[in-house]
Amino acid sequence: MATDKSPRRPRAETPKGFRDYFGAEVTERKAMLDAIAGVYHRYGFDPLETSAVETVEALGKFLPDVDRPNEGVFAWQDEDADWLALRYDLTAPLARVAAQYRNDLPSPYRRYAMGPVWRNEKPGPGRFRQFYQCDADTVGSASVAADAEICAMLADCLEAVGLTGDYVVKVNNRKVLNGVMEVAGLAGDDKHAERGIVLRAIDKIDRLGPEGVRALLGEGRKDESGDFTEGAGLRSEQIDKIMQFVRANDEVTRALRLTQEAMKETDPKLSQKASLAAWLTDRDWLELISGRGKEEGELRNSFTLAYLGNLVGKSVQGLEGVEELKEIAALLSAQGYQADRIAIDPGVVRGLGYYTGPVYEAELTFQITDEKGRPRNFGSVAGGGRYDGLVKRFTGQEVPATGVSIGVDRLLAALRAKGRLAGETEGPVVVTVMDRDRMADYMGMVRELRQAGIRAEVYLGNPKNFGNQLKYADKRGSPVVVIQGGNEAAAGTVILKDLILGAKIAESATLEEWKDRPAQVEVPRADLVAAVQKILGQ
Repeated sequence: MATDKSPRRPRAETPKGFRDYFGAEVTERKAMLDAIAGVYHRYGFDPLETSAVETVEALGKFLPDVDRPNEGVFAWQDEDADWLALRYDLTAPLARVAAQYRNDLPSPYRRYAMGPVWRNEKPGPGRFRQFYQCDADTVGSASVAADAEICAMLADCLEAVGLTGDYVVKVNNRKVLNGVMEVAGLAGDDKHAERGIVLRAIDKIDRLGPEGVRALLGEGRKDESGDFTEGAGLRSEQIDKIMQFVRANDEVTRALRLTQEAMKETDPKLSQKASLAAWLTDRDWLELISGRGKEEGELRNSFTLAYLGNLVGKSVQGLEGVEELKEIAALLSAQGYQADRIAIDPGVVRGLGYYTGPVYEAELTFQITDEKGRPRNFGSVAGGGRYDGLVKRFTGQEVPATGVSIGVDRLLAALRAKGRLAGETEGPVVVTVMDRDRMADYMGMVRELRQAGIRAEVYLGNPKNFGNQLKYADKRGSPVVVIQGGNEAAAGTVILKDLILGAKIAESATLEEWKDRPAQVEVPRADLVAAVQKILGQ
């Protein structure tokens, strides 16, 4: 006779692509978010919390590398047949809010939001399906001053969390790239799919390199695993034009170096210009050599703008994008943000399809060691841009908007790599239990400590083995253990065991240090709080 199989126990494991966060990580994240929120607040932005769930229709299909509205998101069909999904970012929900409450909100509306987002994408090392974002946006202003403000605020946020000197905010304009694609013959509604592939391909330049991008612009690319990604199918002359844009930074660097050498001469000749860069106009050259006192970053901005102006040709949209970049650079310079902090960089594209104007990205400039021991740049920790058409999806009317999103988890990883996080959070003071019948006394000690603002707890496990209580306190990262047995209770005293000092003494303390401050002291019960405060340095 067959016996019924007992039900399989559920596996105690985190779902693939997700992770759990414990004490120190949660505390570190909160501290960082508080610092960023402080900057947003000073800039006049108000907090906003939106639902984690949106309709698929409201979210739209703006994720990179996906073609269907419910691809790339966690979606399900509600009982009333509506498709719902977990939000994939914090910008799409803002567009819905701006449309839904347009009669109640001030215009422009400045808001910031912090919280988790979810993407149903292939997970990998350091790539999770749930992650935190920290956004700030201005809805209702068409002025590029709003874009400049976002860039300045992003720089100030990175300063506030401790990354001074280790970042650069890079600024580009999608109108410039649109102008390049127009010149390359990729304008018009019938070229929408090709333009999307081009955007995503350029955005992968750091990972794939020029040849990988060129392959994606053409027939496609096969990666190391054998997976094939279909390309844009562009002709060779179209690819060459796009690659001129991709190589902009290299070309500018070369021209800048040669120009700096020419400027060492007492009287740089106009004829020298031709040997430096064919795209420099006579006016560009005269302006550059007249600015000998400019620092290198400012010169680079000038060269970059000249290069982009030449690249877009007579494209009205492209030239408009270049002029907007000039204005942003001037506004930031006037506020004291030099090009070593915020720079014009054609390499910034942003893969999301809803950007319509200036785009920006914060990149950390220091190197880390990867899992194979190779040095590499840390890379991007934030990005954003102008998305004037996103709210229009709901209202039918143009509503200008611009904003930035900070990748919280990557920023925390950067701070850890630089050793700028406090590390393990200090645990609570642990009051041990020497006598089960005196639990009320121990609870009273904890209450006094808590009332004084000291984090404290009573040991609630099996008190039979005192050694286990000390092991527990050590595992909790407790700085102090409170001990009161029968003898101490009768004498009206408590024993305080300084675990932090004890560890230090065990490592390196001298005899004099040991005598001056022993790791264990006995104090009157009435002095419990004061004695613990002294140990904690409060």
